[in-house]
Amino acid sequence: MRVSIARISVLGVSAAVACLGISIDAQAPRAGAAKSAKTIARTPDGHPDLQGIYDFSTATPLERPVALGDKAVFTDEEAAAFVKQQLGNRAASDDAPLPKGNVGGYNQFWYEFGTQVVPDKRTSLITDPPNGRLPALTPEAQKIADGHREQLRRLADGPEQRDVSERCLLGYNAGPPMVGVGYNQHVQIVQTPEYALIHTEMVHTARIVPLDGRAHFAAPFRPWSGDSRGHWEGDTLVVETTNFHAESWNQFSGWNWVTDENLHVTERFSIADANTLNYQFTVSDPTVWTKPWTAVAALRRTDDQVFEYACHEGNYGMAGILRGARDEERRDGESGKK
Repeated sequence: MRVSIARISVLGVSAAVACLGISIDAQAPRAGAAKSAKTIARTPDGHPDLQGIYDFSTATPLERPVALGDKAVFTDEEAAAFVKQQLGNRAASDDAPLPKGNVGGYNQFWYEFGTQVVPDKRTSLITDPPNGRLPALTPEAQKIADGHREQLRRLADGPEQRDVSERCLLGYNAGPPMVGVGYNQHVQIVQTPEYALIHTEMVHTARIVPLDGRAHFAAPFRPWSGDSRGHWEGDTLVVETTNFHAESWNQFSGWNWVTDENLHVTERFSIADANTLNYQFTVSDPTVWTKPWTAVAALRRTDDQVFEYACHEGNYGMAGILRGARDEERRDGESGKK
């Protein structure tokens, strides 16, 4: 088990902020923040001031539960009942007996699932397709996804055969896009006229996004979290990310288990009110999904801090996985000699 969610030190973003050439004081909550979307707080260069620390956890699922059919929005009562049901299901999962041979994982103490749905009470983060569900995978992508699942069931010769989350290279909610699941669901935004810093708590991923119109990296240079470039469209910060590493599929595990170099993510950040950012993202990959899809979430301002995600320091899981694989091979070998 990784003990990486223990929040043990602050200012994990310091180095990235230093690269932007600004003071760490720029991260502090701003005095006189906007009281409504009509009175937007702005930076000296005239753009909306998006800076701050936000919580993107939510009780709203990425996909609409099948049982809800065409129901796109909850009533207040239905939303409250849905959250209560989810909390009850999670508590029950802690008490359920483990299957034989399963040592278990985190219990609910370690998770930071959202306890409220998105402000407009939608039944899914996905808004397109209209059914609130992910589009189908292409036939070839489905084969790759099935292969990834099978790969994680097999014994591993080395860490390269395990997914990048287990290797502490990527977090499954750090994005892009950022989808609230599990824990460590804080993001910090810092701005200058030339750059935006998007720093997620999970695996302390810090995207330094140029805003000066420069081109994307040329292949074959493909960062783990892709290559982000930003620009302003009115009062909306638009961030386009391409050039993803093919092995970054883990950040999508649980909802499709596959990505490739054709992945393109467009994020849109805009002020909803003094304490909330609208966060919309569109995902396109013609060799993975049969059509693009779009989701809308809310980033809620918080007085909490972004703490270090100390994954490698406590990554006992990887050593245990590989040690267990070698032990199983040894036992199989001894059994074969009899």
